[in-house]
Amino acid sequence: MEYHRITNIEDPYFKQMHQLMQQVFPPEEVLEFNFWKEPLEDTGIRVFVAVKNSKVVGATEYRYYEDFNVAMTDFTIIGKDGLGVGTFLAQKRLADLNTLASANGKRLHGIFAEIYDPYKVEQYEFGGIKSMNPYVRREVLSHLGYKRLDFPYVHPSWKNDGEAVSGLDLCFLLIDQREEKLNSNLIIQFLRRYYSVLSNKPKHWKEMIKNLEKEKSIALLPI
Repeated sequence: MEYHRITNIEDPYFKQMHQLMQQVFPPEEVLEFNFWKEPLEDTGIRVFVAVKNSKVVGATEYRYYEDFNVAMTDFTIIGKDGLGVGTFLAQKRLADLNTLASANGKRLHGIFAEIYDPYKVEQYEFGGIKSMNPYVRREVLSHLGYKRLDFPYVHPSWKNDGEAVSGLDLCFLLIDQREEKLNSNLIIQFLRRYYSVLSNKPKHWKEMIKNLEKEKSIALLPI
C-alpha cells in the first residue's frame, strides 16, 4: 500500500476519497467537495490516503498544533476490510506526527479524536463496512491507548448551520500513559482553535465550553 498525501482538490485520489467519506459518514459530518480547496492547501492539515492498485482503500486527516504539542485525528476511514488498512494508517500517521513533534523540539504529548457512541448512533450504517462500526472502532481505539474525556461532548455541525452534533465522545491518546487527567484549559484552547473555521457555533457547544472553564482538569476514562 502507498501512503499518499493529498494537497490539491484536483488530485484524482481526492474524488475517490470524498466519495468514500459520503458512503461512510452521515451528511452533517462531510464537508462539501468544493469547500475542501483551502483545507487541502493548508500546510498544517495533513490528508493522506491508503492506495492499493490505484484505488483508495482508506484515508485519514490529522493536524499537529506546534504551540499545544498535540494532534487531532479528524477522521480515519477504512474502505475495505481484510487489508490491514487501519493498522497501516495508524502506524504511518503516528510516525509522521512524531517527526513533526521532533522537528518542533518536543516529544508528542498526545492525540485528540472524536469517536461515535454506538449506543447513540446505531442507525448509521457506515457504508456497511464492518471495520467502521462504532463498536469495533471504540475497541480498536481502546487497544491503541485512547481514553474518553469525562464530559458531555457536542460539536458544531460542519454544515455551519448552528446545529450541535451529539452522539460522540472526545477522546485523547496520551503518549505518556502515567497521567489520568488532562488540563481543561488545553481542551478549551484546542476546541476553540479546531472549530474556529465555523462561525455559527450552537448554543450547546458554547455551554459546554463554559462548563469546561469551571474545571481545572478532566478525567481520562476507559472507552
